Amino acid sequence: MLQIPSLKILLLGLCLIILSCEAEKNSTNNTNSKMFTKMDITPPKAEKKPKELVKHEDKRIDNYYWLNERENPEVISYLEAENEYTDQLMAHTKDFQQTLFDEIKGRIKETDMSVPYKSNGYWYATRYEEGMEYPIYTRKKGSLDAEEEITLNVNDLAKDFDFYTVGGMNVSPDNKILAYGEDTLSRRIYTIRFKNLETNKVIEDHIPNTTGRVVWANDNKTVFYSVKDETLRSYKIFKHKLGTDASTDQEVYHEKDATFNTFVTKTKSKKYILIGSSQTLSTEYRYISADTPDAPFKIIQERQRDLEYGVSHYGDHWYIMNNKDAKNFKLSKCEVGQDNEEYWEDIIEHRDDVLLEGIDIFENHLVLSERKAGITQIRVKTWDQSSDYYVDFGEDAYLAYTTTNLDFDTPILRMAYTSLTTPSSVYDFDMNTKSKELLKQQEVVGDFNAEDYTSERIFVEARDGAKVPVSIVYKKGTAIDGTAPLLLYAYGSYGYSMDPYFSSSRLSLLDRGFVYAIAHIRGGQEMGRSWYEDGKLLHKKNTFNDFVDCGKYMIEKGYANEDKLFAMGGSAGGLLMGAVVNQAPELWKGVIAAVPFVDVITTMLDESIPLTTGEYDEWGNPNNKEYYDYIKSYSPYDNVEAKSYPSLLVTTGLHDSQVQYFEPAKWVAKLRELKTDQNPLLLHTNMEAGHSGNSGRFQQIKETALEYAFLLDLADKSGL
Repeated sequence: MLQIPSLKILLLGLCLIILSCEAEKNSTNNTNSKMFTKMDITPPKAEKKPKELVKHEDKRIDNYYWLNERENPEVISYLEAENEYTDQLMAHTKDFQQTLFDEIKGRIKETDMSVPYKSNGYWYATRYEEGMEYPIYTRKKGSLDAEEEITLNVNDLAKDFDFYTVGGMNVSPDNKILAYGEDTLSRRIYTIRFKNLETNKVIEDHIPNTTGRVVWANDNKTVFYSVKDETLRSYKIFKHKLGTDASTDQEVYHEKDATFNTFVTKTKSKKYILIGSSQTLSTEYRYISADTPDAPFKIIQERQRDLEYGVSHYGDHWYIMNNKDAKNFKLSKCEVGQDNEEYWEDIIEHRDDVLLEGIDIFENHLVLSERKAGITQIRVKTWDQSSDYYVDFGEDAYLAYTTTNLDFDTPILRMAYTSLTTPSSVYDFDMNTKSKELLKQQEVVGDFNAEDYTSERIFVEARDGAKVPVSIVYKKGTAIDGTAPLLLYAYGSYGYSMDPYFSSSRLSLLDRGFVYAIAHIRGGQEMGRSWYEDGKLLHKKNTFNDFVDCGKYMIEKGYANEDKLFAMGGSAGGLLMGAVVNQAPELWKGVIAAVPFVDVITTMLDESIPLTTGEYDEWGNPNNKEYYDYIKSYSPYDNVEAKSYPSLLVTTGLHDSQVQYFEPAKWVAKLRELKTDQNPLLLHTNMEAGHSGNSGRFQQIKETALEYAFLLDLADKSGL
């Protein structure tokens, strides 16, 4: 989520080499990596400019607060100096990084196409061409044998930009106008543009400062969209008429509560336009007929604290997935017009051991996406109650989910499946006959054979008795006897479940003897809603304890060499990395913290920073002293100490709108100041990108190659 002395590049000289015997004895996980032979390369040192921060009569001194000055040339110089330092320490892996890049890219089928899906009489698909970084969006009218139309070639649009991404593509009901959002800075602030698909020309209408997506009314000329405020919160819904200037657009909704975001969508039935407002613990919807875009919106159920719900439409009813007296959610229905919760009738009851995650509605079938014992399941019911069953996938640990299902009157369910050893696969499933047709499986170019790899799913008992699922994969022949290096990955926040999925990039680790494990720690929702609630707010430390306990278990049971245990996490998972290196630095050989949210207390006290106020129900509001004290007790930046830390690679993006670049920059500066070891500490800032890294499909691989080279070099698996 989140978001700085004039700087001097000071020579440290021999001071970095002449360490006390005690510090050397306590140094974390020394290695023969060539990075350690380059300690005569002087790291950048940020100038200390003390800033006093006071809250609840508690005084903190932040020496690097000034690094938030994005436009300050000295800040840019410092970030560039850190990049140069990283390049120097990793210079001996330059050829190896290229090898990894070529290897990972070589597994990708460069000329490829997605499985087409049908929408409003057209078949839509996305394809890539050899050597091209960006997708080409296409459609065919009526039949897959029809002539291809290119709706958008992103390669043409992106050619003049260092970063370019398209989002929110949506075609008008009459199939003539394509609306799309473009972001050229990686701040996730989109300008909406419109393309006439009959003339193949972009029309003059354009709308800045949006979330990138429009919803079409059924008149083919009115669109609804959301805009962002200075904190990048989506806070207003506007209505635009094609052919008019966006400055004259009518505001139709203003979400004034700073803890809520607002959005607009359309029901699958195409009959209603919905405006939603949501925050961590509450939602609210209002609606109009898509045939009457100028009508006033009507509320379905007013927001209530701790009431979350989502809305689907079928026939004369709303189908409402909600958590009213149902921690793991249930499904209710009510007639359109009799909307509030007093009219809701339960049709799928709450279950203590099953989390209801989503629904798909068809003419004759209701499809439920459920999670039980940490595993996703797809349940199919007929409306007449004649059939009710789960789709059988034949594996114990996997990820299955429904995908693009826009047709209503069909027995065919489009779904996807993957596991740690099975590439992503797309199926058409006949809900009447229960037959599956494999439409496409991700092709891994080269000699990949899924049978060469083994996956396991185990449970680790955490220190308080909680049973934490862990998904593990490794190549057959890798000895599970305490000799292998292991990379432990996790996220553990926002109720986001980190499912076991296939990665062709990951093969570059597995084929070199790495074991890879995903710890499904608390803070996620793998084991139901309680799993999430037990890893947030005043229970957040369970997230960190779970991860450390899983790491120790990997060593105890022989999955990992005790001197070659690695960890990785990004964003809120980067906070996890910061917390666990403070808690148990001796456990890890090396850690990758990607776009890490590490300055929690300062960020959560600054309501001007993007996304802050909407996250009080996740982390707690530090304006309340109880939460202030608790957050401060684990916030990675506030808890850096004078001690040995493992080798660290920290990545960020200058234009990151979620975790502002200066959080990792400050963290690295403070670590450089206080840490007592000789282990590498690297900061890599992508100066053109944001939270998600580079926009091109191959450019992203360069960052992966850097990360893998860092790990493999430390594990003595690089061959260097």
